[in-house]
Amino acid sequence: MLVAIDTATSYASLALHDGVQIRVEHTWESPRRHTVELLPRLKRALDQLDLTVEHLSGVAVTRGPGSFTGLRVGMSVAKGLALARGLPLIGVPTLDVMAAAQGWDSRPLCAVLQAGRGRICVATYLWQEGEWCLDTSPRLTTWSALAKEIETPTLFGGEIDTTGLDTLSALGELAVSLPAAARLRRAGFLAEVALRRLSRGEMDNPATLVPIYLQYPV
Repeated sequence: MLVAIDTATSYASLALHDGVQIRVEHTWESPRRHTVELLPRLKRALDQLDLTVEHLSGVAVTRGPGSFTGLRVGMSVAKGLALARGLPLIGVPTLDVMAAAQGWDSRPLCAVLQAGRGRICVATYLWQEGEWCLDTSPRLTTWSALAKEIETPTLFGGEIDTTGLDTLSALGELAVSLPAAARLRRAGFLAEVALRRLSRGEMDNPATLVPIYLQYPV
């Protein structure tokens, strides 16, 4: 049973995947509460299936970008499980999880997460060989600055607030905001990305895996 942990932003998600299907998935808003909420949620998920940590076979975690505290909490729990149980560990870039949830489209996909202080983090993906592939690396910007860059019809997903929705609406046919449910970053997709990596023999070293920060706290 692979456990997938995402505490990269104020939205948290947790999933248990048996390699065939998602057995449990919890996604919730958790502003500044990851430390107290993550482990109890994991225990409840395992209890729901009458399992314990001894039944885990792998750990997946979002590695950023995201908030400093959120990433630290998720990474600490994931590394702790991997080291204590000798489990394979897979770190996945945060915005890759959002992209993995979307089906084929000929338009580019812009994945977004909130970065605070009016900023957003964005990365762009293109559909290639059956999956969304990173085209432009994650970077910090603002909605107004991003709007000026959009020259071709583009899909937008992820953490789009009311300012973002208003900005995208003003772009008309150049911007298509995905429905709220499709924009939600879910640990079930994190698990599936991680399982594909595991099938190729790819995993990370708990001693060297580090979060991806676009800006370090001061």
